[in-house]
Amino acid sequence: MERLSACIASTSTPSRPAGEKLLSVVSGCYNEVDNVRECYERVKKAVEEIGRYRYEHIFIDNASKDGTLAVLREIAAKDKNVKIIVNARNFGHIRSPLHAIFQARGDAIISVVSDLQDPPELIKEFVKKWEEGFLVVMAVKENSEESPLFFAIRKAYYELVSRLAEIELVKNATGFGLYDRRFVDILAEIDDPYPYFRGLVSEIGFPLATIPYHQPVRTRGITSNNFYRLYDMAMLGITNHSKVPLRLATMLGFAVSFLSLLVAFAYFVWKLLYWDSFTLGLAPLEIGLFFFGSVQLFFIGILGEYIGSIHTQVHKRPLVVELERINFEPETVKGFSPS
Repeated sequence: MERLSACIASTSTPSRPAGEKLLSVVSGCYNEVDNVRECYERVKKAVEEIGRYRYEHIFIDNASKDGTLAVLREIAAKDKNVKIIVNARNFGHIRSPLHAIFQARGDAIISVVSDLQDPPELIKEFVKKWEEGFLVVMAVKENSEESPLFFAIRKAYYELVSRLAEIELVKNATGFGLYDRRFVDILAEIDDPYPYFRGLVSEIGFPLATIPYHQPVRTRGITSNNFYRLYDMAMLGITNHSKVPLRLATMLGFAVSFLSLLVAFAYFVWKLLYWDSFTLGLAPLEIGLFFFGSVQLFFIGILGEYIGSIHTQVHKRPLVVELERINFEPETVKGFSPS
């Protein structure tokens, strides 16, 4: 067992032996005790069916509390192709998988979530497109077995972000896909502590292929996604790749102030014409007060999201702090040594 360390491994490409190319499969997991073994077996079978590559499967555990790590230890003890990074705490579904990608040694890195809603069998299609020359291959959800309402909301969000973004984003993509080593090296140089991964794929701009797939329903375990996490991802996509909300606030503020001036002038003229019969009343004042207060709070919130994004960037905290590594070569891991 490797010793505890608070040092984060270098994001530079680790050395790897000469010979056939290496595929790195990366799977983030949190409380996936019922799924990680099947994920491992299906990934292994898919790579073996390709037959011409070595591979490693890196699981990064976000401080699971349900026995996931014990199952991973058992698998790793029997198969040295399986490597484990254990986080000191739960660093979230954005930072943790990205850190694991940076630790991969492969010529191509494949991201597969461990809840089995990303079918590992698509690895063969990813590799085929990679061999054709595409440096990025992403799976795109054509349909899903999740709640129709939830799927429709997701599609509407992707459509909104695509319209707001200054670059063309891949719609209905979750990050499930294959990424060439050159792409990952550039991604590491960006050094974003809280990135919107799908946006960076489009930002870098390498040739990209998409593969449509049907997303199955989660059959085991409970998803850790909740409203806050989904909202966080949604706002991250908007604030990282669009200034439209800020400019909309400026334009709407000008338009509403001009409208208010017109209404005030109309009230003034009407009062002069019908001085005795026309009374202003409290209702218009109260409605106007609540309306303008709501508009101000909404755009203060938007502004706060941008400031929060800047705040995260300024801190420059590490993506994760590791507690332990299993089956990694000591000479390629900065800050770790065998016990």
